[in-house]
Amino acid sequence: MPEHVLITGGAGFIGTRLAARFAKDGHRVTVLDALIPQVHGEDPATTSPLLRSLDGIASVIEGTVTSVDDLRRALEGATIVVHLAAETGTGQSMYEIDRYVEANVGGTAKLLDLLANETNTVRRVVIASSRSIYGEGSYRTDDGRLVYPSHRKDADMAAGDFDVHHPGEGALTLVPTDENAKLHPSSVYGITKQMQESLVMTVAPTIGKEGVSVRYQNVYGPGQSLKNPYTGILSIFSTLIRQGKDINIFEDGEESRDFVYIDDVVEATYLASTDERAAGETFNVGSGVATTVNEVVAALFEAFGREVPTRISGNYRLGDIRHNVADTAHLEEVLGFRPATDFREGVASFVEWVLTEPVEEDGYQRSLDEMSKRNLLK
Repeated sequence: MPEHVLITGGAGFIGTRLAARFAKDGHRVTVLDALIPQVHGEDPATTSPLLRSLDGIASVIEGTVTSVDDLRRALEGATIVVHLAAETGTGQSMYEIDRYVEANVGGTAKLLDLLANETNTVRRVVIASSRSIYGEGSYRTDDGRLVYPSHRKDADMAAGDFDVHHPGEGALTLVPTDENAKLHPSSVYGITKQMQESLVMTVAPTIGKEGVSVRYQNVYGPGQSLKNPYTGILSIFSTLIRQGKDINIFEDGEESRDFVYIDDVVEATYLASTDERAAGETFNVGSGVATTVNEVVAALFEAFGREVPTRISGNYRLGDIRHNVADTAHLEEVLGFRPATDFREGVASFVEWVLTEPVEEDGYQRSLDEMSKRNLLK
């Protein structure tokens, strides 16, 4: 049976692809998006390929989740809400605290308040959560116990020790983090994502709705923003390579992330939105593979067929984690889906797309300067 799907933040990288996936199966799609310049440019109608990609696929409402009126208009007739709208970026969140909390926590609260107190047709709310809520994630001790280390200390990193430590323990081994792991975010962004998820998963069942949470790892692929200097090292490094500029690799380059390809994320989210087995569940959405920053740079050099000078600087950002990799077993067990795109294959597709795009103005250094000024970049 066709659904009427509202995607908040639906004109973004993930949202536009998800809208197309719903439309492909005959569902009606409404998008609510603020069309911020950091993502869409100063004149979205002419500068945003993401927005243009929604032509004929979705009804677009320009508005914000911090406006009750905008939300009320967007919710009309919706049966499924996929709540993607959020301010993103770990570093920026550490000094634009009020903006992040207002958009991420306040916007989610307004959405749920409307669903709780006004007549509506919504039956399921899917919240886009984040790996950032795990903080450093899961590690094993030498004797096999599972521990959840706290945030790394500024003093240790200043001395060049970027490893993760746990009181009373020796060397730790990174292991995939499952959905039952301790939640202890290390950034304002992570805190807001945890609160978003907690609000949805707590309130939804009390008001007769099905709540579902999808915890995204580092999503990448064709269509991601090449303008936003606060998110996505693949975009940042790609721009530097195209400009022939040096790449400053933070820490020792051995910090790692779980990079998951956009097509896998879209399919996992689609299933989480439409499959009855997903009701009330929380899913990690990642590749299940840890990739270091050094490996990212090597993969980009291979895909571009060129190299630029690199410098392992020892710089670090307060609030950054050392490692995180998702355990995706629950997603496969419940919904029968396993993200399948190999990182090098995905990077090749990403670079092929990047080469069709104009070289964007490099705002990366400006973002680093903002963090340095606030003593968040060392």
